[in-house]
Amino acid sequence: MSQSQLLNLALIQMDIAIGDPDSNFAHLEKLLLEAVNVEQKPDVLIFPEMWNTGYALTEIHQLADVNGERTKVFLSTFAQTHQVNIIGGSIADKKEERVLNTIYAWDRHGNEIAEYSKIHLFRLMDEEKFLHSGEQLGLFELEGVPAGAMICYDIRFPELSRKLALDGARILFVPAEWPHPRLHHWRTLLMARAIENQMYVVSCNRVGTSGTTNFFGHSMVIDPWGEVLVEGDENEAILRATIDLEEIIRVRGKIPVFEDRRPHLY
Repeated sequence: MSQSQLLNLALIQMDIAIGDPDSNFAHLEKLLLEAVNVEQKPDVLIFPEMWNTGYALTEIHQLADVNGERTKVFLSTFAQTHQVNIIGGSIADKKEERVLNTIYAWDRHGNEIAEYSKIHLFRLMDEEKFLHSGEQLGLFELEGVPAGAMICYDIRFPELSRKLALDGARILFVPAEWPHPRLHHWRTLLMARAIENQMYVVSCNRVGTSGTTNFFGHSMVIDPWGEVLVEGDENEAILRATIDLEEIIRVRGKIPVFEDRRPHLY
């Protein structure tokens, strides 16, 4: 892909029915069809964290998608049929007796290009009691462009995004279920990850209510200068943005952060 090529993004900021995979699959399919049936079809689709089950953690072993098979058939077929890349949010993914919080991604031909399981489990929502953490970085190529994947709580760990950037990632995809009252943290951390790594950050958060927890959306696409290109409100929506990968080169030329690093001191 040439450095000046543009990528059209569609972020599926959706509500999620807790503990009801059938409903969530049907709802996502409706939104995906809406996202691609436009004049300027997106190159990349992304949606929220744990969209298949929500945080039904006490039932997660019964609800999780075994080896991601249902998700893989559904989304790889959609990617191939509609010739679109898919960053498949994340799902509750059961591997033998362990459940992980996993992103799968597909190219336009329906080929799987990424698998990343959340490294940092969020104790405030008891994730560590029901889920296993991943052990591999989420680094992959999207149409020849190095990209990285993180999930929700991962953005509080700047060393992870810096490692992905040092390994070449130019776009960071972040599915999430990030709730009130921490909207200020969400926006600030995402903008910081973009600014400090001089990369695009594409974050997709859920909306709606789960039990007593309210999720605020505010999915965002942030450019390498830290400017917000698009941001959702608290309602379900399909957000669209176009990114220019040449902007990464321009920003890194203005402030050569990576050249000025002194890692022998830290």
